[in-house]
Amino acid sequence: MSNEENDKAKGACCEEIEPPQLDVAPSASGYRPRIGLIGAGGITDHHLKAYRRLGLEVVAIANPTIAKAEARRDEFYPDAEVFSDGFELIRKRTDIEVLDIATHPGPRVALIEAALNAGRHVLSQKPFVEDLDVGARLCDLADAKGVKLGVNQNGRWAPYYRYALQAVRAGLLGQVSSVDFLAGWDHRWTEGTPFNEIHHLLLYDFGVHWFDFAMAFMEGRTARKVYASTARANFQTAKPPFLATAVMDFDGAQVRISYNANVEYGQEDRFVVCGEKGTVRSAGDGLTDHNFGLQLFTAGGVARPKFDSTWFEVGFEGTMMELLAAVEQGREPENSGRSNLRSLELCFAALHSADTGLVVVPGTVRRVGND
Repeated sequence: MSNEENDKAKGACCEEIEPPQLDVAPSASGYRPRIGLIGAGGITDHHLKAYRRLGLEVVAIANPTIAKAEARRDEFYPDAEVFSDGFELIRKRTDIEVLDIATHPGPRVALIEAALNAGRHVLSQKPFVEDLDVGARLCDLADAKGVKLGVNQNGRWAPYYRYALQAVRAGLLGQVSSVDFLAGWDHRWTEGTPFNEIHHLLLYDFGVHWFDFAMAFMEGRTARKVYASTARANFQTAKPPFLATAVMDFDGAQVRISYNANVEYGQEDRFVVCGEKGTVRSAGDGLTDHNFGLQLFTAGGVARPKFDSTWFEVGFEGTMMELLAAVEQGREPENSGRSNLRSLELCFAALHSADTGLVVVPGTVRRVGND
């Protein structure tokens, strides 16, 4: 490129243009089944707020500590029936067509299996499974029973991530060569909770969102190898390592993730997606709202779309509505269990790499804690 051509390109890149119209809203569906919620932990507050906004009907809630189920019922769906046992809910409420299973990973597999065997559609909390072969078996079971199995990877419907993903899918960036994520936030609220006992809290329980983003942006491309590392900040008081990095090589591209979960001041969440025809980048001073703004750079100029919602406001709407739309339209949901297994292949490879110092081929580590 000549100096003149380079100057023109720089000028075009800085020229403000109208943002391309890309669909970031949750899927539309007229399907309105009765829904049962199994699990009433903290995250289900966001589930139920989303379902209430959508006008969905939750008719039963189960939790081993029944007082938690009753509290959720009283706040959100006063007419819902409460149970202390999720299996009892599945057996007795045969009118329920969709189950949101939001328990911890340990008991979740048996509940998903019971729900699928009972012919119910399932939205599973993430991380979906701790064993890829178990996950594949559940996906096969869903197919055999003619029901849909989705995973609550709600970050895919965070408006800024959704816009970037739709820009990639629309070909606005051309072939993507790199994706970088930087997440610096304060995760110390997990101290004194069961989360504090999860060694790979960042890379697994929380970081699975970013492995899912990576697989979404690299859709159709093969992940070749993963390297990851974790460390403890010298002043942190939480048990899990609160510093982590993961690098993933794909065919002709690389994805890089950097976490610091002990940032008290100046928190930031940022990503940059670079392609042959353009770049999209977005940042904010928190995980739920990219208030610094999103920018899409192409040869035509720079577009700055605005969003009127945040991750936690719309993300939980997106996962459930995608499942309902998939049922209504007779297709696989974007957030299907089978699709999520590819994201977990990256995640499990990263866990093994962080533990061993080895570069790991995705798919070769089949379960959490694989030696």
